[in-house]
Amino acid sequence: MDKVVTVVGWAREARLQANDTLLFIKLVDGSCAKPLQIVIANTVPNWEELKKAKIAYSFKIKGKMVKSEGKGQLIEMKLTGEAFEEIKIFGKNDDDKYPLTGKKINLETLRDIAHLRPRTQIMSAVARVKNNIAYATHQFFQNNGFQYIHTPLITASDCEGAGEMFQVTTIMPKSGLVKDIPQKDGKIDYSQEFFKKVANLTVSGQLAVENFCCALSNVYTFGPTFRAEVSHTSRHMAEFWMIEP
Repeated sequence: MDKVVTVVGWAREARLQANDTLLFIKLVDGSCAKPLQIVIANTVPNWEELKKAKIAYSFKIKGKMVKSEGKGQLIEMKLTGEAFEEIKIFGKNDDDKYPLTGKKINLETLRDIAHLRPRTQIMSAVARVKNNIAYATHQFFQNNGFQYIHTPLITASDCEGAGEMFQVTTIMPKSGLVKDIPQKDGKIDYSQEFFKKVANLTVSGQLAVENFCCALSNVYTFGPTFRAEVSHTSRHMAEFWMIEP
């Protein structure tokens, strides 16, 4: 408390309050889920510039950490215009190029703005949860004497024989015309493929990891698998990670 620190990040939220005499910024830098609240009074030297700040503006701020007077956080940074304080706007925001205005936005819309998806609270939360699950998975198996095996993602084997597979090909013609697909005796000529045969994205690493089980004893595979069932329900995924000990 009452310690002077310097922080750098971007505004998840920026709003004027108290008859436009205070600017509240929720500053994040990606290192944790909870933002740091910055309270800036209109007595700071560059107030006229700062009061125009909006969501996604990036800042470098030097100020004192104090006990928060409001709800939602224990501490905050407060700037009133003291000599030791400093606040600079590193980058501004073009609303036309940054549609994350703070209003609720559906996940389908987020698919079209992949470079901004991780900046949303839901996607950043999902990423953190997945990170912790992956870490715990490896920690459990490594602590119990299992070897981590990398199994192929591209395979000629239909491991489980139960799921539709995504085919990997290099012979689809750029023209998009069926007549330009290499053929032999009226059938697709897979001998001209990269692997000289049909290859697919794996539906499971199980078949490959069983060979290592016979050689290395306790093993596990943990990696992406793919299913090509044409179903878009909450119970079907085209890509997911599977643990197979």
